[in-house]
Amino acid sequence: MYLSRRVQQLKASPIRRLNIYAEEAAKRGIKIHHLNIGQPDIETPRVFFDAIANCDIKTVKYEHSRGTKELISKIQKYYERLGIHYNEDEIIITSGGSEAILLSLIAIFDEGDEMLVSEPYYANYNSFYDILNIKRNVVRTYAEDGFHLPSREIIEKSITKKTKGYLFSNPSNPTGVVSTKRELDDIAYLAKKHDFFIISDEVYREFVYGDRKAISFGSYNDIAENVIIIDSISKRFSACGARIGCIISKNKEFMEAIFKECQARLSVPTLEMIGASALYDLPSDYFEATRNEYDNRRKILFEELTKMDGVFMREPEGAFYVLAQLPVKDAEDFAIWLLKDFNIDNETVMFAPAEGFYATEGLGRNEIRMCYVLNSDDLKKAMRILKEGLIKYKKEVEK
Repeated sequence: MYLSRRVQQLKASPIRRLNIYAEEAAKRGIKIHHLNIGQPDIETPRVFFDAIANCDIKTVKYEHSRGTKELISKIQKYYERLGIHYNEDEIIITSGGSEAILLSLIAIFDEGDEMLVSEPYYANYNSFYDILNIKRNVVRTYAEDGFHLPSREIIEKSITKKTKGYLFSNPSNPTGVVSTKRELDDIAYLAKKHDFFIISDEVYREFVYGDRKAISFGSYNDIAENVIIIDSISKRFSACGARIGCIISKNKEFMEAIFKECQARLSVPTLEMIGASALYDLPSDYFEATRNEYDNRRKILFEELTKMDGVFMREPEGAFYVLAQLPVKDAEDFAIWLLKDFNIDNETVMFAPAEGFYATEGLGRNEIRMCYVLNSDDLKKAMRILKEGLIKYKKEVEK
């Protein structure tokens, strides 16, 4: 028997494909500092669990395919506080942000249609593109420019008659860049001129540092029909495992298509929607405290990395990721070596090799993505291990 070609062409996640080495290290008693996955260590607010524990239901039934009215109403109010108004029928609850993206792509793209992507980008997008046979038209960004977008004219060179969308992350996973108003204005102009969708992944909106601001494409009223917002409680409320996200758009035809897809998958889990509704009642100081904690970790990571010989990076502006160039030929080989052959006091570090975050073959081979989702003490330990590991690797392995 044979499996489908679409499944056979899928590649292992660059974020998780080193897990086999991590599992072997753990069996040897090695403690691993995980900087490879964006799983926040900050506790999920207690209100999530309390709302589920105290819910007065006798049967866990199917909910409406759109999601519960209560959760949709809470999300409406959240966006109202951002100065953006959405009607109830312009929001549909999904099983996480990933399902929101997949459903959106299914609704928009036929086989062979083209997606505009700025690289590097979130590696798991690739699985969706491959399953649906969507061609990637690449707009390259550079570490030297802080991974900010090039000019409108350069972006436009990657647009063809088959370009149907631009999947855009702001703040960005994996680079930590926060796009400027000029960048968003350019994308909005091109979307209107060439009539394509902007699929705006805005799940890290609260995590912006310094005097920067994450501007939502939802505020661009003149291209409202072109805009699709992808959102989620996963990172905002440290609730990745709850798998609650949403699709938001004022494009009626698109939302009707999404609703038909959602009917096919029945509904989102009932209990998790109850918990998610409670999270949206948290006061604004919850975000302030969480943002301050991540900001402190960001500063530690940046300070420690810039002390290491041969490491190049720009200071991350948002989310909780950093993309750094290492003085090695192959970051994946180095990552495996750290897990198999190196430790300090039975501790080592794990990160995601960045090659899988690029569409262009060969790029990112000496780069890594790290997530600052460890407490400050563990983060400092991880940086010490990385520093000493680099010295030994360069001296003994890549000599």
